[in-house]
Order: sequence, then C-alpha cells, then structure tokens
Amino acid sequence: MSKAKKPEFSPNDFVVYPAHGVGKIVSIEEQEVVGVPLELFVISFEKDKMTLRVPTNKATEVGMRGLSSPDVVAHAMKTLKGKAKVKRAMWSRRAQEYEQKINSGDLIAIAEVVRDLHRADDQREQSYSERQLYEAALDRLTREVAAVEGTDEVEAQKQVGDVLVSRAAA
Repeated sequence: MSKAKKPEFSPNDFVVYPAHGVGKIVSIEEQEVVGVPLELFVISFEKDKMTLRVPTNKATEVGMRGLSSPDVVAHAMKTLKGKAKVKRAMWSRRAQEYEQKINSGDLIAIAEVVRDLHRADDQREQSYSERQLYEAALDRLTREVAAVEGTDEVEAQKQVGDVLVSRAAA
C-alpha cells in the first residue's frame, strides 16, 4: 500500500474536491474493501445530494484540498474584473479547456472561466453549452466564496455578480 501523506482534515471541515466543488467532511470511517481495511473521508455535497467516500491516504493525490484562503478569494475576484480572454480556437476545443479548468478545483482558473464566459446584457446570447459551462463555473466559484467568507450562496453570488457588472460598466 502506498505511504501517501495523510491530509489533516477532520469532520465538519469544508474541503474542495476538484470534480465536485465544495463539500463537508461528515465523518472518517473504516471500511473493509477486498479484505483490506481502509480509512475513508465521508464527504457530503449538500446541494448535489451526494456523498463521496475518499480514502484518506489518496485525498491529496486526487486533488482534495482545504478551502482557499481569503487572499486567494480576493485574487479570484480581481481576476473577474479583468478583460475576457477568448481564444480564437474552435468552440469544442475551448469548451474542453473550460471544462478542465472547472474540474481542476483551482479557484483562480474557475474565476477565469466565469470571466471569459460572462455576457453583459448588451452582448449576444450564449449557446446552450456555453451557458452550461458558465453556470457550472459560477456555481463552483460562489460555493467556495460562500464557504470561505461564512456567508450563504445567495450573498456570494450577489458579490460575484456585482464584480462582473462593475467590469461591464468600466
């Protein structure tokens, strides 16, 4: 068995799992899998009504991390204020890159996706797939901002929206 360093997470800690966003560790339990005892983090993703079990010795390897620091959140908000950087590649290629950024779990990369896909009222409407990616990134961003700042998602979404609107007005 691999001797990966065990992350320092405890029950009731909020964590970020790259493919699912912010979740809360409900417990740490022992299970026997194929005759091998395994210690698992039980993570609840309330909004998705999902529970995930991650082996404690693999948590870091799969990219699970604690919440971002307030400094990282401030940097993400600053990123939102920047000018959208839309590459001239085919949509399928860009969509793939956006999907990778969203699933990276990196708050700054997620903020870049929100910034690049955000449409002001006077711009052309988004395609269905653009809107899906935008909403997924916005959801991940607001959930982590809410968890870091100890507010609810509605307040965090308003805060992100205000930054995006101020960018459009500038």
